[in-house]
Amino acid sequence: MKMWMKPLGSVLIAGSLLVGGAALPASFGIGQAQAAEVVPMNVINVTGKGEVKVTPDVAYLYIGVESNATTAAAAQKKTAAVMSKLNTLLKTDWKIAAKDIETEQFYVSPNYTYSENNGQTVKDYGSTHVLKVTYRDLDKIGQLLDAASEAGANRIQNISFASENPDQYEEEAIAKAITSANKKAAAIAKAAGRTLGAATSISLENADAPILYAEYARAEMADSSASAPATSINPGQITINTFVTVQYEMK
Repeated sequence: MKMWMKPLGSVLIAGSLLVGGAALPASFGIGQAQAAEVVPMNVINVTGKGEVKVTPDVAYLYIGVESNATTAAAAQKKTAAVMSKLNTLLKTDWKIAAKDIETEQFYVSPNYTYSENNGQTVKDYGSTHVLKVTYRDLDKIGQLLDAASEAGANRIQNISFASENPDQYEEEAIAKAITSANKKAAAIAKAAGRTLGAATSISLENADAPILYAEYARAEMADSSASAPATSINPGQITINTFVTVQYEMK
């Protein structure tokens, strides 16, 4: 960081203030000094943060089936039978569009066991098929997951919540970030006994729209005659952050 200082009667400003300019060589004459005079520019650089709280409008559910059998074909067949019921449940009973149901994972693999006599041997085979379901009626997520469990789904991995169109909140976040930067820069200028000028450059970081995760644990029935309450899933709120770096002139 370079400092420009007049030889006499100058005020030196340091810290968060960047002062640029050039000193003149002593060999310059008066005429040369007038022709080569450089007006220093004083600038302030600050970063502002904008934050917007958003209620999620979409959930991504990871629902699957895992089966074991003595052969790979048998394991896959067992999984396929349950997945057929699960797909019917989602599309017919819950009216979820086919475009919102996609395979996230599918694999068949051996499970091994080990003994001192035989070493490592194949115990059986496992077949896993997991669907990613996009669902927008957030108040009924718990009921949907319970219904999937009753249909045979035994692998509910994650529940994640997000804003499907986070760009709609970006303008509000940017405005808040600029306001934050203005306040910081004004405070710095005031503390230095100066006034804040115009913004000369602004750079923006992309808005950050995180995903919230929740866990699913189906309530167990107290006894065979009692009905278990529906699982309650609470999405909470998403915090969208954006940052701007602004350079201001200082008068």
